[in-house]
Amino acid sequence: MLFSYIICILYFSAFFAVVFSGNLSASEALMSGSKAAVDFCLGITGSICLWSAVTEVFEQCGLSQELARKLRPVISRLLPVSSVDDEVCAAVSENIGANIMGLGNAATPAGIRAAKRIAAFGRGREISDELCLLVVLNTASIQLIPTTTAALRSSAGASSPFDILPAVWVSTVCSMAAGLLSAYFFKRIWH
Repeated sequence: MLFSYIICILYFSAFFAVVFSGNLSASEALMSGSKAAVDFCLGITGSICLWSAVTEVFEQCGLSQELARKLRPVISRLLPVSSVDDEVCAAVSENIGANIMGLGNAATPAGIRAAKRIAAFGRGREISDELCLLVVLNTASIQLIPTTTAALRSSAGASSPFDILPAVWVSTVCSMAAGLLSAYFFKRIWH
């Protein structure tokens, strides 16, 4: 609530500063920035819709269930308590699959479904270790095809938006390893 008031105060003070100073170049920058933001959102919407549709097709034709079956041994080692629930495994594997394809937006609903189910296995604790690990898996995910990043680069005018693949592969593997090691390290310290 306090944050909302602070943001409102900042917006109104900036508005009044522009109006009373007579500096119209600031208002022109505001308008051009707004136009650039709308153009950017429209430019990336097509890519997000395409890859979200691909994810839906995967789910409809059974590839998501196949991915869940193949990822079940990994998921059961990472989340031993809550992986007994088939819905948790399906949601976590869908989340991992969407993140592998670089679709953070499409991974969010599956991550929320998995988090709700994992919270039920929390044994009376508000936040369980497995829920924290799910957040790490979702945040520091390995990306094989960074579609959202490529769409951003393409809308910004990159001639080859996928030329970042080796850097993405190395950085996401390193971030996943660091995230998992940190999660297990803190789990040992606090238990």
